[in-house]
Amino acid sequence: MERNAVKYPIGEQSFKMLRKGGFLYVDKTMYIDKIVNGSKYYFLGRPRRFGKSLFLSTLQAFFEGKRELFKGLYADSMDWDWEPYPVIYLDLNPQRYQDDADFSDLDITVDETLKIHEERLGITSPNENLSARFSFLIRKLSEAMGKGVVILVDEYDKPLVNNINDRQRFITYRNKLAALYSNFKSSAPYLRLVFLSGVSRFGKLSVFSGLNNISDISFIDKYAAICGITGQELSENFREGIQELASKYRHTPEEEITQLKRHYDGYHFSEECPDIYNPYSLLQVMAYQKYSNFWIESGNSTLLAEQLKRTNSDLKSLINARCAQNTLEGLDIDSISPLALLYQTGYLTIKDYESVDDIFTLGIPNLEVKQGFFEQLLPWYTSIQKDATRVFISDLRKEMERGEVDAFMKRLQSLFAGFGHDLKFEEERNVSNAMLIVFSLIGMHADTEVRTSDGRIDILVRTVDYVYIMELKYDKSAQEALDQIERKEYALPWAVDSRKVIEIGINYSSEKRRIDGWVMKR
Repeated sequence: MERNAVKYPIGEQSFKMLRKGGFLYVDKTMYIDKIVNGSKYYFLGRPRRFGKSLFLSTLQAFFEGKRELFKGLYADSMDWDWEPYPVIYLDLNPQRYQDDADFSDLDITVDETLKIHEERLGITSPNENLSARFSFLIRKLSEAMGKGVVILVDEYDKPLVNNINDRQRFITYRNKLAALYSNFKSSAPYLRLVFLSGVSRFGKLSVFSGLNNISDISFIDKYAAICGITGQELSENFREGIQELASKYRHTPEEEITQLKRHYDGYHFSEECPDIYNPYSLLQVMAYQKYSNFWIESGNSTLLAEQLKRTNSDLKSLINARCAQNTLEGLDIDSISPLALLYQTGYLTIKDYESVDDIFTLGIPNLEVKQGFFEQLLPWYTSIQKDATRVFISDLRKEMERGEVDAFMKRLQSLFAGFGHDLKFEEERNVSNAMLIVFSLIGMHADTEVRTSDGRIDILVRTVDYVYIMELKYDKSAQEALDQIERKEYALPWAVDSRKVIEIGINYSSEKRRIDGWVMKR
């Protein structure tokens, strides 16, 4: 078979283009059957690049009656008359919503969408106000075609998510969007379906506060796999790509699936959700026949890093959190939860569900997110440059594997030499976060704040030949830190371990803003 004979839709989110161009398409049209026979108003929250735009494009083609595009798919067997409906597709993706001082980017996007339909109908709204024009257009489209209008809004909340750290801009965009979306209620007699996709459910927007019958399907089991790729879909649709990867890396197909699962699987969006692969990364690895942190590298964690620093959040507690569903459902400028933000943006996912107490346990989905997210965060907490992170971590790992304590402690000292002056001055939390990131990236059996019978070990790292027990003090002394290890007998669990135990006391100076000393006992 010729390599890459399968056409993978890299960067293509149009259902029409996928089907006409012969690209690989994983059939998600069974969800259309559920939607058209359900509510009039829907909201779906998923992380970026997870297939939301493609699904909305699929809905657009369906309601426009383009049955030829659905040949061989589930929707083609539906009991549906395939008569076209008027469809308004409002795509808020293209703009950044961070550059214009007059907020004209949103107005321009909406204006261009309205103009397309106004010119097609040959109408001019009696009112220049965008919300009023939107209302007028909905009514005219419905009257012209004799059917209810279908409105699809792609990334309905992008202006808000991109300004979550700027209160003034957030509120301005929220007011503009609230006025626009208020038409979903006032124009109800002229509507067939409203489907919004985005990252978060912003409760103070009129679409949620004004509509009491909107179906939020973000956490519903039967819609859990509406975006993303399940294990079954991987096996059925990606056979050629899996075989090519297996041949390249000298694996069996089963071993290659294990590698794909380790790197890109692990997302869950409801109580009984099957394992979901990140579709963006999966398509990339199939097309380019190499493993990389594709999804992570396609964005940046600036927004997250700023929130973690601003709220002085403890990373360890966030990435192993337990919470109720309502903690994860929404965001707002007045109550920004770092936990909800990490979940909604795809850096955390549901790992377990306790039905008795109705509690979710969260965790990092897979290797791509763990490695990529921490690599992006580390420069925010230390002096290291982003492009030097991987080499730094590799050198640190080798030194720890060889038991070269002075070498890796000097490396850690250099890491904190330029500790950011823009951080809050609760240095202990920021240093702890940086340490967690570093030792998580090392990839060894590393952990922080490990419970013992008489306290907590700050940092515990286990290699093939060594067990490192580290205690970190702030504005005290390295000897005091080492004495605590001895006094509390932190090394006792490894007394009969074949590996060599190395105890290290470390002091961090808030005045010098760096590690200013360490002592060890072998």
